[in-house]
Amino acid sequence: MNGFQVLPINLTHALKTYSLPDHHKDPFDRLLVAQAVSEDLALPERNAGATIPTTATH
Repeated sequence: MNGFQVLPINLTHALKTYSLPDHHKDPFDRLLVAQAVSEDLALPERNAGATIPTTATH
């Protein structure tokens, strides 16, 4: 599939959303960040110079 692999959502990902910083407000964005953090994956971003903080606060 063009070098991409589907990553199913699991309970670990869902629970991780609770410990993300408040600036991740959109539920879908929170889930993407939670998956990236849980699976130690890089999250592509639209602006090459921007950073996406994924550090948990709790």
